[in-house]
Parts: sequence; C-alpha cells; structure tokens
Amino acid sequence: MSKDFLTNNKVNTASFVSALKLIEKSKYILIITHVNPDPDTICSGLALSNYLSENKIKHKVFNAGKNLPAKCDFIKRYEKITDQIPKFYDLVISVDCGTSNRFGITLPEDIPLINFDHHKSNDNFGTINIVDINKSSTSEIVYDFFRFNGLYITKNTAEALYVGIYDDSLAFTTPRCDEFTYEKINFLVKCGASPVYIADKFIKRDSLAKYRILPKIFNSLELLDEGKVATIYATKEWFEESGATTLETEVALDMVLNIAIVKVAIYFRIVNDKVRVSLRSKEKIDVSKVASTFGGGGHLNAAGCVIQTEDIFEAKEIILKEILEK
Repeated sequence: MSKDFLTNNKVNTASFVSALKLIEKSKYILIITHVNPDPDTICSGLALSNYLSENKIKHKVFNAGKNLPAKCDFIKRYEKITDQIPKFYDLVISVDCGTSNRFGITLPEDIPLINFDHHKSNDNFGTINIVDINKSSTSEIVYDFFRFNGLYITKNTAEALYVGIYDDSLAFTTPRCDEFTYEKINFLVKCGASPVYIADKFIKRDSLAKYRILPKIFNSLELLDEGKVATIYATKEWFEESGATTLETEVALDMVLNIAIVKVAIYFRIVNDKVRVSLRSKEKIDVSKVASTFGGGGHLNAAGCVIQTEDIFEAKEIILKEILEK
C-alpha cells in the first residue's frame, strides 16, 4: 500500500484487515443503510453488495423505509435492497450511519458489527469501527477498505463508489475533498466507471414533480441576521400536490447556500410526522453543534436533526433561537 494512502488515512488500518477477516468467515451478512437514505449510504452498501455477490458471499442490503433515491436505480443490485430482515445473519455491516438510531431497527447485541462511516457525530458503536471524519463520504472509506486489502474493484462496484463520492462531496466541492479524492475517482474511472454514463443516469433524470415543488420552496426563503442566515421550508401539502420526494428537494438547500451573503442555510420539512431539519454552512461555521443539541449530528458544514413536532414554524423558531443567540 502506498505511503500517500497511509499518511492520508486517519483510520487504524488494522481495522481494514480485521473487517475483511470477519467478512470472509461469516455465513450471512446484513448490510444496513440508514433511514431517509441518501446516495452515499445506498452506494456504499451496493459497492459492498457487488463485491460480496461476486465472491458468492450470502448477504442482504437492508433499508428500513421505502423511499430509496430513485436516481440510483441504475447501479447494479439496487433492486435487491429490501425492508425485510433475514431470519439468520451472523454479521452486520452498517454504512453511513452516524449513530445506531439511524438503522431504523433494533439489532441483537451478540452479533458483531462493522461500522463504516464519516460523520463527526459517530460514537464508534461497532465491534470494528472504520470511521474517518476527514473523508468526503462513506463511499470513499469503503474504497479505502477495498484498496488497502487489495480487493478487485469491478465496473459495478466502481460505479457505486463513484456516485457515492460524487453526491456526498456535492460534486467534489466540500472541504473534505482533496487531491487523494480525485486520485480515487481517476482509479474508479480506470475500473470502468464512466463519468458520461453516470451523468446521464444520475444527474439528467430529474422528475417533473421536483420542478413543481422547488418554486414553492424558494418562495418560502427568509433571510435573517443581515442575510447571513437563510431558511426555507416545504409543507406536507406541497409534497402531496407535486408528487415530489423529500430527497429530490435537498438541492434547494445547497442552492440557497450559494447566495453570496448567506453563511448558514436551513431547510425544514415533515418526514414521518416530525420536522426534519437540514443545516449547511460555509467556512468554519460548525452546524453539527446545533444539530447535536437536538439529538442529531453530521459534519462541520453539513448536519441534520429531527424536532419532535409536526409544526414546521414551531421547529423553525426553536432552531433559529439556538443559532441566532450563539
């Protein structure tokens, strides 16, 4: 393994070896992606799934909900993701889950768990923890796991890893993206991931529903603290009227953060009868501290939490009080 890899990796690399040994001796593996899934959790899970399938290791990829990111449906084995727990499994691998609460289920305590993640809020809940908060995505950490162990990356696995890294790094624009991230993407292209094909399948297939709801969301924009703080929201009725999914609207938050004077952007919407809050920031404004106050977490510039109410405006008042009084 290259010196560059070792100097750029904050994970105890012995955990890469231990994780592979545990995988190879397991009879049936349960891969868990987090609730309200984004492309990173799905893609890192599918990258592992493709490897396991190619090596004839029995497994399932589980997600507790039904709203999978549809734009990932071109990735091999996407259709195999299930919301049913197998009767038997002797190893759990969680991907992109900042806490075990993100599983959406309660697991037996006697089954070993490999925890792949990059969230600052991760509390190392696994038997083996492969967590690096400096990485752009969990998909990048899964890539490191493959490369450190000398595992062959097929075209199917490469596509999954490429999409996960691309999406969670906001198209390679987050501070956690560095020269090593680009080297990894270059290697994935060499493995068969086609940037043109992925752009056609992942970026250029928006639903009409998305463009029906976005104007309503942008119309809710409010600027506070001389424009440094921006808020947007989407009501339950807007989703029902348009047919859009919550995941399709996340782009609105990133677009609002792109406004020059905005330093912190916040998005409120109803998910499972509670208000889901997403926070984004520029520079070194740590929004994960705000999210953690309400039981959430995330990263320096991207975090989220849930407020236990169905009233968006009540949740907005609670969050703004925390932010504006800091």
